[in-house]
Amino acid sequence: MNMTTASIPETDKHLVAALYKFVHLPDFVELKPKVERICQQFKILGTLLLAEEGINGTVCGSYEGIVGLMTSLWKDPRFSDLAPKYSEASEPAFSRMKVKLKREIVTMGKDGIDPNRLVGRYVPPAQWNELIQDPDTLVIDTRNDYEYAIGTFEGAVDPKTTTFREFPAWVDQNLKALPDEKKPKKIAMFCTGGIRCEKATAFMLEQGFDEVYHLQGGILKYLEEIPEEKSLWKGECFVFDQRVSVKHGLEEGDYDLCHACRMPITEEDKHSEKYMAGVSCPNCHDKLTPEQIERFSERQKQIRLAKERNERHIGRKLPPKPKKAKVDDSKAA
Repeated sequence: MNMTTASIPETDKHLVAALYKFVHLPDFVELKPKVERICQQFKILGTLLLAEEGINGTVCGSYEGIVGLMTSLWKDPRFSDLAPKYSEASEPAFSRMKVKLKREIVTMGKDGIDPNRLVGRYVPPAQWNELIQDPDTLVIDTRNDYEYAIGTFEGAVDPKTTTFREFPAWVDQNLKALPDEKKPKKIAMFCTGGIRCEKATAFMLEQGFDEVYHLQGGILKYLEEIPEEKSLWKGECFVFDQRVSVKHGLEEGDYDLCHACRMPITEEDKHSEKYMAGVSCPNCHDKLTPEQIERFSERQKQIRLAKERNERHIGRKLPPKPKKAKVDDSKAA
């Protein structure tokens, strides 16, 4: 199905588009400068990954900018059905634009896993609750531990991974090792936007598991479509941009980010004696060396000075500040 601009929600805010597609791109190296030019033309910020297996990333721009980007991508027949998940941000969700070449668009580290050849059964958000409440279903959160920590589905298993590369080893140790009579009859997996669990289902089928399901469109689509009163989601969903997290209806969440360790933090964390804006938080304070604290403190100082000059620390001009506006160090980019 070819996509049209009618699928892009109009907004006066910054529009965030999370997108991916597993598709054979033998010319992905040559595509990089073309995609960079398109992003520059339409003033897009964010990160896009290109690999032989496809495209993945999250970007942000004005409504007109995202329309321009997607219209340009859709002209390539391989991307004609690319269907991003859209949400809004009150401020730019990224500081710069990066287009990167990768071996994989989501790194599992296992050769031969191709969701275009073998993939689990897609479950739309409207049918997800019924599946995960089935006592024969093992529900697995394929995201990392810090993502699980701020929100997940009721009853979901946390593999306690710090990177997606660790997921195959977790499966080997915790599922494949089980005797046949104790292996789950059904496995339902989910992730933020759908890409990790799509690849994970392909891997699980390769390992001999039969009934493998995954949430179509990921948590983002579920939070967009399922009313909070009918939802089995608890907490917030971590997103890899400056919003940090989103809630039901894809509203911006309440978490901030520690700019030292990149872990999500709460307002309560900010009142800890171990919190220093841009330097440390309760998650990382005790792990930092004196040299790191000194370096992060200097970086935070430079960020503050850049704000006072009405510049980003990376040098990009900010919109004019209102008169007498106070500098908020806790929001330093």
